[in-house]
Amino acid sequence: MNTSDPFDFRDRHVFVSGGSSGINLGIADAFARRGAKLSILSRSQSRIDGALEQLRRHGGEAEGHSADVRDTGAVTAALGAAQQRFGAIDVLVSGAAGNFLAPALGMSSNGFKTVVDIDLLGSFNVLRAAHEFLRKPGACVISISASQAFVPTPYQAHVCAAKAGVDMLTRVLAMEWGADGIRINSIVPGPIEGTEGVRRLAPNEAEQQRITERVPLGRYGTLDDIAGIAMVLASPLGGYITGVVLPVDGGISLSGPRDFSAAWAATRRDA
Repeated sequence: MNTSDPFDFRDRHVFVSGGSSGINLGIADAFARRGAKLSILSRSQSRIDGALEQLRRHGGEAEGHSADVRDTGAVTAALGAAQQRFGAIDVLVSGAAGNFLAPALGMSSNGFKTVVDIDLLGSFNVLRAAHEFLRKPGACVISISASQAFVPTPYQAHVCAAKAGVDMLTRVLAMEWGADGIRINSIVPGPIEGTEGVRRLAPNEAEQQRITERVPLGRYGTLDDIAGIAMVLASPLGGYITGVVLPVDGGISLSGPRDFSAAWAATRRDA
């Protein structure tokens, strides 16, 4: 790595769980533009193929692995294959997530469990399995969280519970793995334009406008807004940062819980 440029990631291995779409693909793309060797993990092989085509346009190396983060064995195998291909993992991004709108009384036990299994159990599986493949010392781990972890939000009980667990997992592992020279932080994105999360939680123009009006900076975030912070955390500039849950949300979490009742009603009308 060129020490004169903290964002030169040539010869560094970046592994992105959930890296075939949305925020996670945006992060992977930013690292690819800066020369990193990319490994991405996703359940969907077709999405992996499309993401690899995008990542390889930057001239670097990128490989994909198909696995469900709820399957510990499959995740471990994917991480091992990535390490065999590109060497020890320098940057690990754990970003697999699921969400839908529903009040607690309108949500089945299976629906709640599905989100917790993907978001929280999946995060644990990825981080736990990755430990043996991370560069020690020097690895950076980044979990992608959500403001529901610390802002109680109606119609999001499952996500609130799961993401609160992800953030606490970040803090605990930062303490346990610090001696190995591994740093672990969470990024908390706000509403990011063009993502599946925005499409689900703001399904129409009126809801999108309602969210924008609650953002102190007055706009939706971009993929580069999130990717830029991920690169700072992974660079020497972030070398003394660990155990941090960092909102990158234009300030929307300062305004309290979002009201998803109208969006929920819209989903019921469309059902």
